[in-house]
Amino acid sequence: MTPATRAATTAVSVAVAAGAAAFAYGTFVERKQYTLRTATIDVLPRGAADIRVLHLSDLHMAPWQHDKQLWVHDLARLEPHLVVDTGDNLGHRDGIDGIRAALTAFDGVPGVYVNGSNDYFGPSFKNPMRYFMGPSKHTGKVERLDTDALEGFFDGLGWKNLNNRAATVEVNGTIIDFFGVDDPHRHFDRLDRIPGALDELREEDDRGPRITIGVAHAPYQYVLNSFVTHGAQVIFAGHTHGGQVCIPGYGAVVTNCDIPRAQVKGLSLWRHGFHSAFLNVSAGLGTSIYAPFRFACRPEATLLTLRAVG
Repeated sequence: MTPATRAATTAVSVAVAAGAAAFAYGTFVERKQYTLRTATIDVLPRGAADIRVLHLSDLHMAPWQHDKQLWVHDLARLEPHLVVDTGDNLGHRDGIDGIRAALTAFDGVPGVYVNGSNDYFGPSFKNPMRYFMGPSKHTGKVERLDTDALEGFFDGLGWKNLNNRAATVEVNGTIIDFFGVDDPHRHFDRLDRIPGALDELREEDDRGPRITIGVAHAPYQYVLNSFVTHGAQVIFAGHTHGGQVCIPGYGAVVTNCDIPRAQVKGLSLWRHGFHSAFLNVSAGLGTSIYAPFRFACRPEATLLTLRAVG
């Protein structure tokens, strides 16, 4: 073997070993390094008390994922004033069992929710490389999940369904007008219903001062633009998994929608025309059971504290 051949063989061996180590780390270690991200924004009316918002997203729950269930259940110790759930809770036909185990602790805590596509359809095996070729596509044959059971459980907790709907909730003394859409990734959203729903809310309850919050699963730009146009001051979304596979120093490789990579996770400002809103995109707590891997992108929940302006 020539020196050049030996060097090439060594380089290939090192690359293979590094890839195997990264795969093992992403599958068995980082995927379970559940993290609480915290942030604060000044958005409430002057003099209002702080509101602690727990943002949960993309649990992709399977019944055997007891570590994730226990970690989420323990978040109740934070005593949030509000829970915002941005969908993709289910990850298996029996995922509702794990969701109940994780979220029963929040019974009686005000909350709102929207659905993601995985709250309707079960996961299916796909070539992992297709993930890097743009937003995920929908396969022809998928298993229907028990969406009614999921929504019934959330409704039983006292949470408001925002799937193409609006609702007013008083949280720690502040009146909040919420509106949301069903999953944009599946084109289930009905943005045309937002104006009428908000008008009806405010005709029924004209108390003030108040703030407006928009909620969606997938943060496509047309959805965010519409939310800002309709007066959202804060927007919550998920879906992106923060990229799920990131490169240190570069960030997310893909976003699974058309949101800019710089805003694929975390708190940022979304601008449209002369208007803007705070945007919190959760990297989520799970993955598909057929792609149980995260790299440089830990699973997360967010505790976002809303404070008074000034």
